[in-house]
Amino acid sequence: MGDDLAQQAWSDEQGTRAALELFQQHFDGRPGGVWAAPGRVNLIGDHVDYNDGTCLPMALPHRTFVAVARRSDTAVRLVTGLQTDAPWRGDLAEVRPGGVEGWVAYSAGPAWALREEGVATTGFDAAIVSCVPVGAGLSSSAAVECAMGLALGELNGAPMGGDDAGRARLAALCVESENRVAGAPTGGMDQAASLRSEAGTLLHLDCRDGSVEHVAFPMGEMGVDLVVVDTRASHELADGQYGQRRASCGAAARALGVASLREVADRNRPEDLEPLLAALPDEQMRSRARHAITEMWRVEDMVKALGACDAVGAGRLMSQSHASLRDDFEVSVAELDGAVEAAVEAGAFGARMTGGGFGGSIVALVPRGRASDVAHAVVERAQQEGFPIPEVHLVTPSAAAGRLA
Repeated sequence: MGDDLAQQAWSDEQGTRAALELFQQHFDGRPGGVWAAPGRVNLIGDHVDYNDGTCLPMALPHRTFVAVARRSDTAVRLVTGLQTDAPWRGDLAEVRPGGVEGWVAYSAGPAWALREEGVATTGFDAAIVSCVPVGAGLSSSAAVECAMGLALGELNGAPMGGDDAGRARLAALCVESENRVAGAPTGGMDQAASLRSEAGTLLHLDCRDGSVEHVAFPMGEMGVDLVVVDTRASHELADGQYGQRRASCGAAARALGVASLREVADRNRPEDLEPLLAALPDEQMRSRARHAITEMWRVEDMVKALGACDAVGAGRLMSQSHASLRDDFEVSVAELDGAVEAAVEAGAFGARMTGGGFGGSIVALVPRGRASDVAHAVVERAQQEGFPIPEVHLVTPSAAAGRLA
């Protein structure tokens, strides 16, 4: 693939070994096990989860690995592979909304959500390592939440990884943890993708009722590769911008007299949209609603394109999605736009920013064998523009979270 491609994801053996070694460096005894959960990339359907829409994420091969031991007291000790100092030490009573912040809130927050659910959670020691790019819009936060949630549930007598119903329940708890403890007003797509995906498929997630379908992604038949570009532009969802977009969509739904913008998408056709949006009080609200509604339609069109092995049509939908996120939802930045343009100019069928926006990553659908060309093009564009040098990953739909040791 060439020098522009980043180091590939760790194997389960590599990640397990790294988590165990970190645990043994800082804690006595042995952990109760090692669990892993993947990051995610969303092929299409961003900013629709909190509008009750559908989306098409997939689990990445990049995973977070946690070695966790249950304690007999209420102490909590956490260490990560990104730290250079001693473990964080605290108490379960501190793990609550307003009690912890930063990486500790994401890592320990699931303990609070489990306790709120009635699980008798004790203190714990945890060593956390990850090859999910941090700050890249690839759900490194959901990966650590889901891995820790699986571990703490199982260690405290409430395993939730055995079937999809249990995983859906745990995904909801992890969302609650991220919303309340970490203070990030995210929807449920990331945790569902991490916990409920299947290797080789996209997760067609209905965010209204939580149901899922596994949509085949026939990359071989389509003759495509999937490239993820971490632009390394700063990415932060807890700074208010994400919450503002979410609030605007909620206000638009109320102004249109519906519970969510999903109802507008379900009841109307594209030619009906602009007359409906004209009823909203200002152009910004119209633009936000336009993106959410048309993105829901694009998701369903993407399912059809994949079923027909239509790489050209799928790529066109991705590029349309990016234009909508850039122009109507205003969550793109110059680094993302430049990477999308460079990927398409280098031969990608289509490309789009992925995730919450304001930085992070793009995903590109590329003709098989052309990924190196795209990697070189996006790196060269970043150099020309004076942007950070991006990291480029070749990815495939991978397995959901689970216990490894």
